[in-house]
Amino acid sequence: MREFDIIVYGATGFTGRLVAEYLGARDHGVTWAMAGRSLSKLEAVRDDIGADVPLVTADADDPASLRALVARAKVVLTTVGPYQLYGEQLVAACAASGTAYVDLCGEPAWMRHMIDAHDAQAKLSGARIVFSGGFDSIPFDLGVWTLQQAAIARFGKPFPRVKGRVIAMKGTFSGGTFASARATMAAAAKDPSVFKLMIDPFALTPGFSGPPQPKGLLPEYDDALGAWTAPFVMAAINTKNVHRTNALLGHPYGKDFVYDEMMVAPGLGEIGKAAAEAIAKFNPIGGDKGPAPGEGPSREERESGHYEIAFLGEMPSGERLRATVTGDRDPGYGSTSKMIAETAICLVKDVAGDGGIWTPGALMAAPLVERLKANAGLTFAVT
Repeated sequence: MREFDIIVYGATGFTGRLVAEYLGARDHGVTWAMAGRSLSKLEAVRDDIGADVPLVTADADDPASLRALVARAKVVLTTVGPYQLYGEQLVAACAASGTAYVDLCGEPAWMRHMIDAHDAQAKLSGARIVFSGGFDSIPFDLGVWTLQQAAIARFGKPFPRVKGRVIAMKGTFSGGTFASARATMAAAAKDPSVFKLMIDPFALTPGFSGPPQPKGLLPEYDDALGAWTAPFVMAAINTKNVHRTNALLGHPYGKDFVYDEMMVAPGLGEIGKAAAEAIAKFNPIGGDKGPAPGEGPSREERESGHYEIAFLGEMPSGERLRATVTGDRDPGYGSTSKMIAETAICLVKDVAGDGGIWTPGALMAAPLVERLKANAGLTFAVT
């Protein structure tokens, strides 16, 4: 028995506060608390959002405080990143104590390090460790799962080839995403093995390496969509999570599964080609611009954001299906905060499962899809 169902660690940060607001807005049937380094900042957030919940102090640099925190919760939801700088001790504490864990991590080299270091212990303790519980990579992970479930139901087998295509996206990447990307680049500069993991599509499936995958680094014309496509900056993490889901589930998509992600460029013909080439040259998380951790868009900007992602499957014999996933808020903040909150609630209420380091798609795809449709403003449709 634990004191709380969920502890939101990092509740004084921008995204953590949005998660706390979401949990406090209505009765989700769970007990929860807010945690962070500063009691006074936690008190200020609690007063601002009007949530009468307990507060817990803990510091990423104090392993004893983290062990005390995880001992009080069934699930720890953490928004404290970059995870490669602040996350390992919390993962270790959860793996040792049997406490479930969910984060927003999009740092594949660190995730692989955590798998190697803590997966065995999590399996022993029963701790369900879930990475990438936000825009990277839930819509992509569950979008592929939705399409493949439909293929198996209709054709008796999965698609060996699936394309993920971002049709529309309004919003910005979070300050945490910028900070994580910079931390990863710094780590790669010091350690070439980090770069090797970044470019390996099967970096998160230790012991298994599938067929060559599309690079997705150059603009190309997509006949299935009748549009030009450009590289998608989050493909490097999403594709790895999709392959990990397939591996953890025993390869229901097949061991020869091929998957890539790109974004559709606006415009037709030469205009679309020029737009795709411009997108390919632009690095949205490079340079010094972008929000700092703890900063983010206004409520109006979050609520006016949205996204639409298509997943296109084709059999060698020509049969096709398309799954579409949409979200009703900006991807980096509004939608992400709802997705990770519902993932934590799903861990508490809907799934048991064995311990280990999981993806959302491998551990809880079906119940999480239903939760996201019912509560978080996402849609999943197959045509």
